[in-house]
Amino acid sequence: MPNEEEALIPLPSAELVQSSEVPALLKEIRPEWQAKSLIQRVYRLLPVDPSSACQRIFNAAVHDLREKVDIAGLDVAKQAAELYKLPPISSPETLDEDYPTAKLIDLAYRMGLLTRPEWRRLSRCYEIRRDLEHEDNEYEAEVVDCVYIFRTCIDVVLSRDPIQAIRITDVKDLVNQPNVAEPTEELTEDYEHAPQPRQEEICKFLISTALNEEQAEIVRQNAQRFLAIFAQHTHNQVKLNLAHFAMDKIGRKSLSRQMARVCIAAGIFGYLREKQREDFFLNFLSQMREVGVDWDAFSKHGVLLRNFQDCGGLIQCPASVRRDIVNWMVLTYIGTSGGVTRWGNVRHVFYSNTAAPLIAEMFKRADGLIADDVKNAGGLSEIKRLCHNQHIARRFEELVDLVESED
Repeated sequence: MPNEEEALIPLPSAELVQSSEVPALLKEIRPEWQAKSLIQRVYRLLPVDPSSACQRIFNAAVHDLREKVDIAGLDVAKQAAELYKLPPISSPETLDEDYPTAKLIDLAYRMGLLTRPEWRRLSRCYEIRRDLEHEDNEYEAEVVDCVYIFRTCIDVVLSRDPIQAIRITDVKDLVNQPNVAEPTEELTEDYEHAPQPRQEEICKFLISTALNEEQAEIVRQNAQRFLAIFAQHTHNQVKLNLAHFAMDKIGRKSLSRQMARVCIAAGIFGYLREKQREDFFLNFLSQMREVGVDWDAFSKHGVLLRNFQDCGGLIQCPASVRRDIVNWMVLTYIGTSGGVTRWGNVRHVFYSNTAAPLIAEMFKRADGLIADDVKNAGGLSEIKRLCHNQHIARRFEELVDLVESED
């Protein structure tokens, strides 16, 4: 008696599917899945019944996705399920065939195993597969449906290796070393592909460690360094959650320099409350005015400006405060009319040798962000008066050149 595939009569659409990109796509499936009976059955069905082949390839993708969720970590799956109100995960058996396919796709997305576009594509495949299961003589999958399902299931799931989620202990062991440490390229890549709940867990540990005054200074510095390196790979939603975590720690207290540095390293400073950030930089402005712009305050300029730069400087400073800080910096940089020093040397301009290079560096970093602020500073009566001196005017033009766009 002929088997299922031998008994099937090729459908008219079979030739179109065979001449499409589908046969080439099948070769992109990972070797471990190429050898499985489910994929072998797809190969046999494709020439005669593309609709059934579509259902089988989708089933294979779902099986693979279940395994990938398990490999990524049931603890992460459990967190994601609780957070996004999906069916609970209590054991590996929970992910068996009884776990709804649509919810499994949602779970993989919430764990970070699928991007949002991939989640939408796979969800659409599920809708098409569901229609195929109930097709009758009046409905049959179009060639475009078949190609879409094959391309999505293979590109998004079957061609990709499982992700072994980074563990928090992998990071903790390195951070707690009694010497300078930073993540390896491999660890950073693992972090980049880690599910969102795991990224959040790791960053919360790093933030808490960097803020813990009972920890050794080298450990706190390591934690901050890890945060800075991981920040460019952290999901935006994770950053939002971390900002709430940081704001809970700040409470009603003023934002400390250490908290600011940690938030900047984590890439979440801009998510803090605007009032907190404004008050923080107003405190810097107050210190600047207290120290003054005169060259003979050079011994205090260095520490003050380095602390300011360490806390994000002009780039992180809210515009409402930045203008006044730029004015102070311009006055400090351009200096006052010179004369003969106590050692008999002639200086055209007296200015703080300590402050000048730090201000120039910050202006160069901020670039176009402060271009208008610097030009507007030139309109201040005090700066206009000082710039009657050609040597001071030249120093002001140096600052303008630093921030002017090259466009």
